[in-house]
Amino acid sequence: MKVLVCGGAGYIGSNMTALLAATGHEPVVFDNLTKGHRAAVRDARLIEGDLADYDKLVDTLRRFGIEAVMHFAAFIEVGESVQAPLKYYANNTCNTQVLLAAMEASGVRKFVFSSTAAVYGMPAKVPVAEDAPKQPINPYGETKWAVERMCHYQSQTGRLRYAALRYFNACGAGHDGTLGEDHRPESHLIPLAIQVALGKRPHVSIFGTDYDTADGTCVRDYIHIDDLCQAHLLALNKLDAAAELVYNLGNGQGYSVRQVIDTVREVSGKNFKVVEAPRRPGDPAVLTSDATRARSELGWVTRKSQLRDMVATAWAWHREHPNGYED
Repeated sequence: MKVLVCGGAGYIGSNMTALLAATGHEPVVFDNLTKGHRAAVRDARLIEGDLADYDKLVDTLRRFGIEAVMHFAAFIEVGESVQAPLKYYANNTCNTQVLLAAMEASGVRKFVFSSTAAVYGMPAKVPVAEDAPKQPINPYGETKWAVERMCHYQSQTGRLRYAALRYFNACGAGHDGTLGEDHRPESHLIPLAIQVALGKRPHVSIFGTDYDTADGTCVRDYIHIDDLCQAHLLALNKLDAAAELVYNLGNGQGYSVRQVIDTVREVSGKNFKVVEAPRRPGDPAVLTSDATRARSELGWVTRKSQLRDMVATAWAWHREHPNGYED
């Protein structure tokens, strides 16, 4: 299948592009390179463009005979979304409407959307299942939920078949450990701790040590990037038989902030500075997934579910690329 990968120069998008190529598909990357890295695209075809450019999207979809679209080109910083909500609505929601309109005009119906567990906000019950109330508490989560609703209503017209995949915490280096996580700025715990271990940062912070958890720190559900991408491939294939798919993607087990930091110390062999800081507003104590639906309907199996294994792949990549893709 010929697949347009929007945001294919980013962390998840580049790993997805590599998996598509490895499994016989023909990926075409569409990315404006404001957040992504040209080096992460490797040998795939890259079209430099912005999702706000309707004409370029239509031209790309038609010129390459695109049959499906995967969308990873969102802004992802929760804190930034609170400070600049209009920026997030413009890129995450409005630009996705432009993309869907271009798909409709080009006769492309299959769409796999990178959603988020942030649509649940502060869930009353964990592990959280897909039918839990959608109560996002920041613009990032709101913009993703708005796209999910837009996809739902477009699918009712018969002109869209879509999968909305709600990630928990993607991590690790994928594609045989050759494609890693290099956000600018970085906000994810595992790469932040690794950067401290490498001497690139002075310390890593723990935001809140008085939560109702085993060690007082927040607990989160981590999923290795390879497992995440495999779920996308399965969802893409299932769109032949379904018009609307919604799945949580997570391991279903949680690891605390202290566990993650201790695991980075163990894997790296480095003892680094940790600073305890006040809680951040809106951080739930525990956020873990119920991914039963993805496992049963897609036949999805996570193969790298242990924290140490996930951290080890990330550590190996960052050790070889201490300056990220600038190396």
